[in-house]
Amino acid sequence: MNYQKQEIKEGINLHTIKTNKFKTNLLSVFITTPLVKENITKQALISSVLRRGSKTMPTSEEISITLEEMYGASFDCGIDKIGNNHIIKLYLETINDEFLPEKNDILQKAINTILEIAFNPLVENGTFKEEYVKTEKENLKQIIEGKKDNKAKYSLDRCIEEMYKGMPYGLYKFGNVEDLEELTAKELYNYYKEMIKQCKIDIFISGKIDEKEIIKIVTEDENIKILDSRSIVQHKMEKLPIKQEPDIVKESIDVTQGKLVLGLNIENANEESKYIALVYNMILGGGANSKLFQNVREKASLAYTAGSNYIRQVNNIFIRCGIEIKNFDKALDIIKKQLEDIKNGEFTDADLQNAKQTIISTIKFIPDEQDTEVTYYFGQELSNNKVSFEEYIEKVKSVTKEQIVELAKSIKIDTIYFLTNE
Repeated sequence: MNYQKQEIKEGINLHTIKTNKFKTNLLSVFITTPLVKENITKQALISSVLRRGSKTMPTSEEISITLEEMYGASFDCGIDKIGNNHIIKLYLETINDEFLPEKNDILQKAINTILEIAFNPLVENGTFKEEYVKTEKENLKQIIEGKKDNKAKYSLDRCIEEMYKGMPYGLYKFGNVEDLEELTAKELYNYYKEMIKQCKIDIFISGKIDEKEIIKIVTEDENIKILDSRSIVQHKMEKLPIKQEPDIVKESIDVTQGKLVLGLNIENANEESKYIALVYNMILGGGANSKLFQNVREKASLAYTAGSNYIRQVNNIFIRCGIEIKNFDKALDIIKKQLEDIKNGEFTDADLQNAKQTIISTIKFIPDEQDTEVTYYFGQELSNNKVSFEEYIEKVKSVTKEQIVELAKSIKIDTIYFLTNE
């Protein structure tokens, strides 16, 4: 098996993915904390401040120079929300030493660099650099205030917010402007120190590598040595309350095309039923052969776009359509009919096989992209559910029509969200 996991200290894990497919090594550091309203804005801001400078690379320019010295390595940092987890993500990609004219220990330099940026940020007078915090606060404010610019993404975020109102998963991953404005550089640094003591840390290294060498480099890194062990508590998703009727939320802003999002809740689901849900979603709206695409977009011509996504971590399906605003009722009726049709078994064996084949093809392509493979294994780490690619494919192959019909009966529309100009 090309994937190995090694516990460095309790709560701090090293994951190696040995592969000969690429000329590059990809390094990733994931700093994971629970989704909490009081902290989400701070963590989003920290992800931006970290990229600005570290102890021995105190400016963005010096970080860039270090990357150039590693034959043009690339670095990025961001924030994500997966289930009830909020994650600061750091990535560094560099060429493998084997493809250099002479040995340069690029991999060791890359590991030391990304670990320093993550765990030894620039500190002046016992706090983050004031200038960096001020600039990144303004940048983050623009991101938060500009979330309506991408109407399709905004509509999905708003549907989730309404479904999970008052619950962690309903929080916006970049936080909110109100909390941002009150933050000082000192408060942010104090929070960072506490977060680093308690957070779950996962270090991924993918490429043509020697696992023993990697373990030695990471465990001997000074930035890892100073980190203490920590006890990690698994934060389970709360179950959505069962509603007799779905909530209907209409929001009016200046749009020319309506955005319709239906949040579906799969009741009484377990880990094994998630493979059934994956196939169900593919039949419903996962591609050009799906029922939503064919019936809402092609035959009825009611939607510019029509499809659905299954979010495994929360066990929800989100139907997303871009429609003319006047077609809200018609589109909703046809969408509901597709849900009823699957519930009544009105889909063919060809639909089932096409759905499975599409999913299996996607699984087979995962090892062909380094970042996708890292994301796959990190998702398993968060869910504490280890499944190999071969097992995954077999589980998808074993899904039956009867299982899909049975699952369909447990799927309820939780929230109907419509972005309109009316």
